[in-house]
Amino acid sequence: MEFLGPEEWQAVALSLKVAFWATLTSLPFGLGVAMLLARGRFPGRHLLNGLVHLPLILPPVVTGYLLLMTFGRRGPAGAVLEQWFGIVLAFRWTGAALAAAIMAFPLMVRAMRLAIEAVDPKLEQAAATLGASRGRVFLTVTLPLILPGVIAGAVLAFAKAMGEFGATITFVSNIPGQTRTVPSAIYAFLQVPGGEDAAVRLVVVSVAIAMLALLLSEWLARRVARKIAGR
Repeated sequence: MEFLGPEEWQAVALSLKVAFWATLTSLPFGLGVAMLLARGRFPGRHLLNGLVHLPLILPPVVTGYLLLMTFGRRGPAGAVLEQWFGIVLAFRWTGAALAAAIMAFPLMVRAMRLAIEAVDPKLEQAAATLGASRGRVFLTVTLPLILPGVIAGAVLAFAKAMGEFGATITFVSNIPGQTRTVPSAIYAFLQVPGGEDAAVRLVVVSVAIAMLALLLSEWLARRVARKIAGR
């Protein structure tokens, strides 16, 4: 007898897919923004910091509504994407990935920014004085030192994306097999008589995946730290 039914497995698989792509696509942007906030000195820096953290402050439903107005088929960005590239985000799993990425972005950036700020700039300056370009300094000095923070940010984003509900259900609805992630499935099962058992099973799976992700993050961070220390 299987622990999860077909509909429940479908929700788990879709959540993993959404969280994976939300994390992967936002990772380079998160690292770039974290570098700007940690090392940049430019007009509007505080405004950028506020915009990055805005999804943490706004109600998720508001974020989802703004996404719908912007990336819906009649929205300014959504109309361009559909007309020129044939990409539709509203009421699609790709829209769920976008919503999850935006909601998880502040956590990712914060973890990376703290790691970058902990790096002594003198180490980078020393490499630069030896003739290394900015790109080489980043790849050979900065990135190895901040890698544990990058991993932590990615795992936090993945976990947040797995649990995202408010913005996702507002932007892409709760369509079985298309946009119904684990949180949406739990909500749906709790609305029907006899659905509590399925909801509990999905809660157990969610906790297990979150714990596995955190343990993996801790193991990777320690391994990277030992490698950097030369042990």
